[in-house]
Amino acid sequence: MKKLLHVLLLALLAGFLIGCSDSNDNADDDASNDETANEESASEEENGDDSAYPLTITDATDNEVTLEEEPERIVSLMPSNTEITFALDQGDKVVGVTDNDTYPEEVSDIDSVGGMEFNVEAIIGLDPDVVLAHESLVASAQEAFEQLADADVDVFTVADATNVDTTYETIEDIGQVVGAEDEAEQLVSDMQADFAELEEMTSEVAEEDRQSVFFEISPSPEIFTAGQNTFLDELLQIINADNAAGDQEGWVEMDVEAIIELNPEVIISTYGSYVDDPIGEVTSRDGFADVDAVANERIYDVDSDTVSRPGPRLIDGAEEIAEAVYPELFDEE
Repeated sequence: MKKLLHVLLLALLAGFLIGCSDSNDNADDDASNDETANEESASEEENGDDSAYPLTITDATDNEVTLEEEPERIVSLMPSNTEITFALDQGDKVVGVTDNDTYPEEVSDIDSVGGMEFNVEAIIGLDPDVVLAHESLVASAQEAFEQLADADVDVFTVADATNVDTTYETIEDIGQVVGAEDEAEQLVSDMQADFAELEEMTSEVAEEDRQSVFFEISPSPEIFTAGQNTFLDELLQIINADNAAGDQEGWVEMDVEAIIELNPEVIISTYGSYVDDPIGEVTSRDGFADVDAVANERIYDVDSDTVSRPGPRLIDGAEEIAEAVYPELFDEE
């Protein structure tokens, strides 16, 4: 009887040990499966998510562009396109730019495909996955775009942004094309927050303290300024200032007498990059001594690129203008 009980106990013990062994084996299998899944997930994150491709998107010319894979080689035909692409952390993919590209510094090391009249052969030779063109080039470069199409080069034409909101749309479009939608969304969100902060700061300016500002886009004898429906006019609205030429439309030429009559309190030029003394250019004109901006020494020059290129640096341009027009707001910081 004791022997029988001993045998039964051994059998039960053996079964228990086998069960434990099976359980451990299953646990090891589960852990192995989890490890494999984690490795696959990490690999996907490292290589990027190509689920958005093939991608078909309509550009500014109503042309449907289909990209089979995320672009790895990009040619940009407009400085604003280039700045946006770099701001989306995709600058390492840019293999071609234009002679007009000046920012960021890295563009100086990238092959140029020409100026406003770009070199089609040079573009094709760079073997791009996509060319980021611009709506403003369409009319003058139609033949060149047809040659690129004949060479099976995918061209996405970016809309000609005319204000801050359409700049956001441009950023989102480029983000979608180059595989950086999340980065584009974040960039737009950051710009919106920065503009809102600047607008709130300048909203403190009392109505009687609002300044009348005149922009000079080019020096005499052909002085051009910014009227309604321009970036500069919108930036003045954002910083709570008045456009002295606000009754004009678009970019217009104005003679010296008309500017004297406007009598702006602030004059801002954007041609300091190619005129040695932009302030002296203004103060030396006949009849300007009595203009408020000249009499009170309120003439400034700002970076043309930051206030005119529809891209991420527009907020820098707006802040530079605001600091010139309302320096007291920034002195308090």
